[in-house]
Amino acid sequence: MAILRFRVYWEDDDQTYRDIELQTGQTFLDFHQCIVKAFEFDGKHAASFYESNEKWDYGRRFSSEVTVNKKDAPALSMVKTPVSALITIPNQKFIYVYDPAKKWTFLVELIGISKDETFRRVYPFVLRKEGLAPAQYGIKGVSADKIMEIEEKYDLGSEEMAEGFGSEGEGGSESESESESYADDSGSDY
Repeated sequence: MAILRFRVYWEDDDQTYRDIELQTGQTFLDFHQCIVKAFEFDGKHAASFYESNEKWDYGRRFSSEVTVNKKDAPALSMVKTPVSALITIPNQKFIYVYDPAKKWTFLVELIGISKDETFRRVYPFVLRKEGLAPAQYGIKGVSADKIMEIEEKYDLGSEEMAEGFGSEGEGGSESESESESYADDSGSDY
């Protein structure tokens, strides 16, 4: 089964994004739920996808509130519509809006299609996370788990790092006596 790889950018900061992989049969609802988890939102609010173009204009809408596709309906259902059904060009774009009151807006772009799925991977799958997710409510702090993850990644708590700092420039008596002896040797012959 083919795998669709999308990059989901936060509209306010294009350095904050998530790469998400979907199987061809998965719906916009599956995609919506994965985006909510990837950006650490609570999933309690409505959301919509919009077809888009190169200029990021809003096109046809797919809503989480619509449960059945109806003829001449203002929005199509996320539940019934597979994402792959709307892939018409190699770099297909969508706009994702979460929580209509706050209007969290994300720009979604198809960045690749793979012929084979990865063994034992559950789709949709968050392949890559870049940047700190925006805080859905108020200010977002760094959790203790995040601090530990950063500490482990850069090995900030290791004894080797602690021993490597602070020794340079210490022990002033040896440094001063060495520099005095060099000064005496160099100036006496000339």
